[in-house]
Formats: sequence, structure tokens, C-alpha cells
Amino acid sequence: MENRAVQIKCRGLSSRIDHFLSSFQPPTSNFRFKLMIILGLFFSANGLSQQLETYIQEAEQNNPEISAFELRYELASEKVNEVNTLPDTEFSAGYFVSEPETRTGAQKARFSVRQMIPWFGTITARENYAASMADAEYIEIAVAKRKLALSVAQSYYRLYSLQERQEVLLENIELLEVYHELAINSLEVGSASAVDVLRLQMRQNELAQQKQTLEQEFDAERVNFNNLLNRREDMNVMVVDSMAIPQEEVLRDLSIAEVHPELLKFDRLYESVAEAELLNQKEALPKLGFGIDYIPVAERTDMIVDESGKDILMPMVSVSIPIFNNKYKSVSRQNEIKQQEIAAQRAERVNKLETLLAMALNNRASAKITANTFLRNIEQAKDAEEILVRSYETGTIDFNDVLDVQELQLKFQTGLIEAVKNYYQQTALVNYLTN
Repeated sequence: MENRAVQIKCRGLSSRIDHFLSSFQPPTSNFRFKLMIILGLFFSANGLSQQLETYIQEAEQNNPEISAFELRYELASEKVNEVNTLPDTEFSAGYFVSEPETRTGAQKARFSVRQMIPWFGTITARENYAASMADAEYIEIAVAKRKLALSVAQSYYRLYSLQERQEVLLENIELLEVYHELAINSLEVGSASAVDVLRLQMRQNELAQQKQTLEQEFDAERVNFNNLLNRREDMNVMVVDSMAIPQEEVLRDLSIAEVHPELLKFDRLYESVAEAELLNQKEALPKLGFGIDYIPVAERTDMIVDESGKDILMPMVSVSIPIFNNKYKSVSRQNEIKQQEIAAQRAERVNKLETLLAMALNNRASAKITANTFLRNIEQAKDAEEILVRSYETGTIDFNDVLDVQELQLKFQTGLIEAVKNYYQQTALVNYLTN
């Protein structure tokens, strides 16, 4: 597919009025406002994609929220080691104050050790449940990174808009300065009034005030951007000076990705409840206990008997049976309800994401239409400006018309910048939802 570009440049003014008057060309300066409408893909401008990707990677590495989610995942993973253990071994000892007499001698004390063992497979079920909870925490990291990347991208595009609007205002201020000089020249020959001169000055003051306001907004947005990257608030942010809107979109079926992290999170939670139910069923089974008792026996001194003073060693086996198992039945019912709740939450989230996608696609299409409209209006406003410049030669220039055309140019240029910003912000949201 052939790539062609239409580049619009709205230039400011030259400081040489004589050259301006002799050439009768629209004013020019070093400041440029430009928009390129090209045939290509969303990130065909490699400089933009690489620069923004670098910022996103820096944010993922430094953002404290991501670090917190990673620590939560590490904590959940460590739970697997916690559950891979048997119950505590029980040791006991007792001394007979009143020694029981037996045929072989008096019993002096009792020493016991016991170990309960869960039913076969219970520990594995615990490990699987803990691992499923860790998987759910890992998905939270992916969700947080996606949301962070979206926030960084949208903040970056706001910085672009604020930067370009400042440049446009500066161009228009210099444009008005040239018209102000022309008005003074016209005033000297009687073809303009002092009111025309004052109106041009007041318009310059108004644009200067707007530029100062935008500078403050840019500084505030830069603080927000740097905070997302967890770095010093006063660090400079490199922003591109032009952005491209694809004239034709790549046709593909845009729908919510089935592997979208926000949906995978619910899938992992659903699986964790299933693992919790398997664990509950294992917990409802009998538990086995093994132990041994040791009883030292004193030798008899009053008579001689076989095996006098022989110590007693008694192995023990026990079984713990949950006869009253309403507890486990209730937990099973709770797990069933939890799964129904998670399924409903997932369906509700799918609906919200699909709504967001539809709105983002609509807003992106609207931004593209708006940008094309402003582009045509800028061309026509430049034609009107050229007509006004030529009218200066005949001494019939109307400075009210000059102000009207200048105001229209500024409106169209500012609207064009906002349309480009909106297009890219909505595209970032579409990518968040569909990739």
C-alpha cells in the first residue's frame, strides 16, 4: 500500500516587515504547527511508539503500585510452603504422685508422643488451593501493568496537546505583532484607527494570558506523568512535536480479548474456589493419629517375679471422624455461591468492557472526522488570510476582519490538536481492551 502524507504547516511571522509587505505572503517564523494525515497503522511513527514504550517500561520497573502487587504475589506463593506441613507433633509427660502398683512393679511416670496425619491427598489439596490463590495475585500484576501503561500513554498525549497549543499561541501572538505593526503604519496614513491598534494589543494580551495558563497546566501534567514513572517531579519529559492519524484503519474484528487480564482474574478466582471445595472435601474425611506411650516401671523389692521392673511401651493408633459434618456441608454451599457470584461479576465486567470498547471506537472515529474537518477549515482560513494580506496593498484592509480570521485560525488549530490527542487517547484505550 502506497504511503502518502498531507502535511499542513501554519507558520508564524518574520520580523522583517518590509519583506512581508513586498512579498504579500502569509507571515512565517521558526515556530511551526503541523499535522500529518498518512496511510498506515496506528504506530507507524516509530519515534512515537519507541519513545512512549520506553516511558511505559520505566513506569513498570519503578511504579510502587506494581511493586506492591509483586510483593503480594510473592507472599501468596510463599503460602504454598506454609501449607505443606503436618500438624504439630504432640509431646506429653506425667508423673504418678500415687504410683499404681502392677504385678511387675509400680508405674513411675508416663511419656507420650502423638502425631495426627490428614487423610491421603489433603496436603496436596492445600498446596493446589494456595497455588491457585497465587495465580490470581499474579493476574493482578498484569492488570495493574496494563492500567499503568494506559495512564502513561494518556498522560503523554495530554502533554503533547498542551505543548502544541502553546506553540500555536506563540505563533498567533507573533502574527498579531506583525498585524499590530501594519495597523500602526495604516494609522499614520489614516487608513486605520487607534481603536484597531488597541484591539490588536488587547488580543495579544489575551493570548499571552492563555499561554501562561497552558504552561501551568503543562507543569501540572508533567508532575502527574513523572509520578506515574516514580521519578522526580521536575524531570523533563520528551514529547514528539507531531503525531500521525491513519487515513485508513486496518480492518480487523475488534472485540474484548478472551485472555484479557481483567477477565482472567475472574477465571483464576473461579478456579481457586474449585480448589477450595476439593480441599473442603478432603478436610471432611477422617484424620489418622499415631503415637507411642512409654511408662517406666520400678522393680519390686518385696518379692521376686518374672519381668520385674519391665518398662511398658505402648503404640497408639487413633482415628478422628467428623460425625457432625454440617460445617463441611455449609462450606460446600458457600463455595457454590462464591462461584455463582464470580461468574456474575465476570459477565458484568464483560458488559462494561464491551461498552467501553464501543464508546472508544465511536470517540476515535469522531476524533478522526473532527480532525479532517478542522484541517479543511485551516486551509480555508489561510486562504482568507492571504486575501486580507493582499488587501493591505490597496489600503483597504479591515483589522476587524483580521482579528476575526486570526481567532478562527486559532480555534481551528487548537481544535485540530485536541482531535489528534483524543484520537490517540481513544486508540490507547482500544488497545488496552482488545490486545
